[in-house]
Amino acid sequence: MNTRTVVRVAFVAAGALLLGGGIGHSGGAPDHIDELGALALGLAVVVAAALIGGHAAGWLGQAAVLGELLAGMALGALAGRAKLQFIATDPFLDILARTGMLLLMFEVGLDLSVRDLFAVGPSALLVAIIGTAASLAIGTGAAALLLPASAPAIHIFIGAALTATSVGITARVLKDLGASRSIEARIILGAAVVDDVLGLVVLGSVAASFAPQSGPAASGDVSVAALIMKTLGFLALAIVLGDWLTPAWFRQAAKLRTKGALLAVGLCFCFFLSWAASRIGLAALVGAFAAGLVLEDAHSETFVRRGERPLGELLEPMTSFLVPVFFVLVGFRVDLRTLAQPAALALPLVLTVAAIAGKLCCACGVLPRGASKLTVAIGMIPRGEVALVFAALGGTFRVDRAQLLDQQGYTAIVTVVILTTLITPSALKWSLRSRADQAVPRPAV
Repeated sequence: MNTRTVVRVAFVAAGALLLGGGIGHSGGAPDHIDELGALALGLAVVVAAALIGGHAAGWLGQAAVLGELLAGMALGALAGRAKLQFIATDPFLDILARTGMLLLMFEVGLDLSVRDLFAVGPSALLVAIIGTAASLAIGTGAAALLLPASAPAIHIFIGAALTATSVGITARVLKDLGASRSIEARIILGAAVVDDVLGLVVLGSVAASFAPQSGPAASGDVSVAALIMKTLGFLALAIVLGDWLTPAWFRQAAKLRTKGALLAVGLCFCFFLSWAASRIGLAALVGAFAAGLVLEDAHSETFVRRGERPLGELLEPMTSFLVPVFFVLVGFRVDLRTLAQPAALALPLVLTVAAIAGKLCCACGVLPRGASKLTVAIGMIPRGEVALVFAALGGTFRVDRAQLLDQQGYTAIVTVVILTTLITPSALKWSLRSRADQAVPRPAV
């Protein structure tokens, strides 16, 4: 044993003796730790689970969000034995996860642009509209069939949760197969732009109709038409005014020599629009998405020219920390015992079939001759972030003083996300290879 090892052992022994003596003289370790300590422990566990789950999913060729969901579910199943059940109810951890939701929608908006909305062709527009409408109708019908005793509002909410596509997995598969420039890929990615906006319109309308309200409007039912008008009006004003005014704001901000000015201004814009959306009765997520949609690479040009990174890159450390916290908590709150009951298992399976059927209807919107309708439809199947946001919000809403989305419904939506995420890559590869085989002329016999 060398001298350095001896010194380390001596310090460890001395530290252990001092710590043990101090705890003994103070009457033992406290039974309850303060809120900050509990938050620190919860974050350590959740972030570690997200890291392990995301790594395992990537190693298996799956999206990181799937690994984070499954890691949260596994952690939730073991929480009782490990005395970690407080993670599900810790209000501070919940607020951090909700902040992750806002930043997630802000990041989704940043990946798009106002020009993208006007650049999509009629086929992409039709694919998005048909897929959203069919998913809402079929999902609502399936929920009504399996939950006949539930209020119609619950059926509509579950159907709405199935509307939005998550094409991140589709884009990855298309890239891996060298088909990212195919006509099918262009239609899918173009439809995803419109699909995100439609999903947020549905989310904003549904959330506004179920969120707690105060004042005179609380006594009566809110018109669905009014909610849709309000959501579309907010998005239109936020996008048009934001596109007009924000370039000047960011040029003025570029004159500040404060480190991190670009990130600070971008976050202020995101949080302000989130507040504005919430203030008029919409989901704050609609405002965060609109903020991201308005901000483009041009807003960062002045900062980039002087050696700083663009806004999307500056935001990445925050989203890579907070967004996985949200996904792990969504998985943590799934009660796996509900899936052990055959009657309860029927709901997620039927909803998964409904989710797939809704997007298969997208094939009717594929107009270009020669494009594979089936490939486009399969590419729109995955559900992801927006569906998980629906699941998280469902537990916070009330219908006749009862929770809008109970544990069974919550688990069903999360299961739909997992199953559609797992199904799509294999189905998409099969569709693309089948089309390629058909395109190769067979030699004459």
